Amino acid sequence: MTTTLITGANKGLGFETARRLVEAGHTVYVGSRDAGRGRLAAERIGARWVLLDVTDDASVTAAAKSVEADGGLDVLINNAGIEGRTPEGGVIGAAEVTADEMRSTFETNVFGVVRVTHAFLPLLRRSQAPVVVNVSSGLASLTRVTAAGTPAHAYPGVAYPASKAAVNMLTVQYAKAFPGMRINAVEPGYTATDLNAHTGTQTVEEGAEIIVRMAQLGPDGPTGTYVDVEGPLPW
Repeated sequence: MTTTLITGANKGLGFETARRLVEAGHTVYVGSRDAGRGRLAAERIGARWVLLDVTDDASVTAAAKSVEADGGLDVLINNAGIEGRTPEGGVIGAAEVTADEMRSTFETNVFGVVRVTHAFLPLLRRSQAPVVVNVSSGLASLTRVTAAGTPAHAYPGVAYPASKAAVNMLTVQYAKAFPGMRINAVEPGYTATDLNAHTGTQTVEEGAEIIVRMAQLGPDGPTGTYVDVEGPLPW
């Protein structure tokens, strides 16, 4: 039995990924910083739930102890993420972005990944087929963002793409450090979720496809890659 933990899984891509992996036979932990929402989401799909705020050391440590007590972990999906926006819902561009805004975004999107991965590494290293999936973004690709005339080039935000580019670097460095694990970054595509005020052009079912696929890699699968549903992406 494969045991999987998904951060930020009480809604959106995380919830759909959890639902699909439960269907695939995984024992899934829905990680949520809100106990009520986490419990309800888990009950809806036959999953377990664990209180987990990726920005809080004590919360992450307690979650790791809880999962360990229940038997361990095989797959970690770092899905929790935020995109800072103005009160009107607009993207915060280079002229408006502040250090505090960058810090807030990085706290969840980057430091949260490090915090959770570090806490669960001992459990993953005991697994026979450990897998880590880091949910990144197409906006993390410097190649795409610098290609004039493309949607990525037109995106004006700073904090979110910078944080996801950092996630890509974390992915590569962790993959090199732990060759026995399959550690990859994925781009789910522009999916309609709370993150983007539901302006995305894909459904969560479509967006979750690559996350689910990479979560089910075997020991011979790729590692240290950055992919979407169609294949490798340019860094």
